Parts: sequence; structure tokens; C-alpha cells
Amino acid sequence: QVQLVESGGGPVQTGDSLRLACAASGTYPMGWFRQAPGKERDFVAAISWNGRNTAYSDSVKGRFTISRDNDNARTVYLQMNSLKPEDTAVYYCAARVVGYSGSNIFRLVSEYHYWGQGTQVTVSS
Repeated sequence: QVQLVESGGGPVQTGDSLRLACAASGTYPMGWFRQAPGKERDFVAAISWNGRNTAYSDSVKGRFTISRDNDNARTVYLQMNSLKPEDTAVYYCAARVVGYSGSNIFRLVSEYHYWGQGTQVTVSS
């Protein structure tokens, strides 16, 4: 059983920064998604198993950065800068545990097998 534990969410103001962390029980291709009330779960960022490839949604590109911990590749971070009210959502990390190579990244909800419990990010204006 793969476990994903997220941390780092909270209330912030416009322009602030937050760093989310996702501690996994293994090293996998990982993704961050977010879901606002009444909306679908949307792709935010993804990183390959080897950490060499990353991808971002257009709405966060240039503001968010996904990375792996240098000492423990099982932990993935989402550094969020210049936060906006429209970034308010529950953020989920996800892992794909089979069917990948070292450089693959995945952008679809359906491509991931395990999900964390979610962490709330609220950005006020």
C-alpha cells in the first residue's frame, strides 16, 4: 500500500508564498492537483521519477515549482509564490506506481494510482 502524506497548507494573503510537501512511501512519478469547491480536480504540476522532467499548468507556470528533496527523493515539494485568490483550493499529491520510465511525467487524474488526503490552501485578497 502506497502512502502519501501532504503538509504545508494554510491561510495566506495575496502575494505570499507557501511550500507544500508530500512524503511518499516510495519514489514514483508524482503530481500535484487542486480542487476548488464545486469544480473538478485540476492538474497543477508533475515531476518524473528521476526528477529531471517537470510540467506545469499554464495558470501556475512561472509562480510554482515542483521538486524532489535532495536527500530523500520520496518527498516532493510544491513551492508556490505570488499566490492569488484563484489559487485557493484543496491541493492533492498523487503517485503513479506502475507503467513509467525514469523521465515520464503525467498530467491526467486518471494516470495516477494513489492520492494523498489533501491540504487546504486559502489565499485572501
